[in-house]
Amino acid sequence: MNSSRPQLFGMLAGLFLAAGLILSAMLATSAWVKIKNSQFITVKGSTHKNIESDLEIWQGNYSVEAAALLEAQHLLRADRGRVEQFLIGNGITNFVFAPITIEEVKASLKDATGWVRQRTAGYRLSQIVRVESGDLDRLDRLDTAPLVEQGMIFTTEPPQFLYTRAGEAKVEMLADATRDARARAEQIATQGDRTIASLHDADMGVFQITPRHATRTSWEGESDTASRWKTITAVVTATFLLK
Repeated sequence: MNSSRPQLFGMLAGLFLAAGLILSAMLATSAWVKIKNSQFITVKGSTHKNIESDLEIWQGNYSVEAAALLEAQHLLRADRGRVEQFLIGNGITNFVFAPITIEEVKASLKDATGWVRQRTAGYRLSQIVRVESGDLDRLDRLDTAPLVEQGMIFTTEPPQFLYTRAGEAKVEMLADATRDARARAEQIATQGDRTIASLHDADMGVFQITPRHATRTSWEGESDTASRWKTITAVVTATFLLK
């Protein structure tokens, strides 16, 4: 009985292999018949382009506190002068200051009746400075430590990196993606002894701008601003007339 078991396994393996080959042949024949009898073929084409951002947005924020509003305004004006000198000293002149933000600093105070009330203990003023520049290397070297060493409360936001020629690249890449779709369609059509006659219509897919080497995408399209080096991906769904 033990000697018959390997023979049984061998027979079952052979049956599964034969079934798999028959199924593959049926699928290939079905695809061939579909191409043979169809008047159109629809395929997706894509193209990728590695780019480097050409515009960086840099933002810094500084703030002061004082018991009186006028005193806080004087302190903030002095800090603004330090920020201007710092940026100009680093070769940056195209900066702008946002409107001043004023916030009351509250303190809790218990009155004679035992009630805890809120009172204004002072004022906190803050302001954002913004730089937009195509000199990315200069902004990347910017070190704000000297401002902090002067006693300022100065913080920076993560920089944003943009590619301003994305619109031009989009037109060029859509044409490349359509050519890729045609090449794919021609390869498939030959399996049914058909050739491509002409492009019937094409639908543009979402435009993806992702960090280089990243794999994430989204249905709405990615538009990365965190990475200096990016990859642009264009996808086209094209339908071709067969002959």
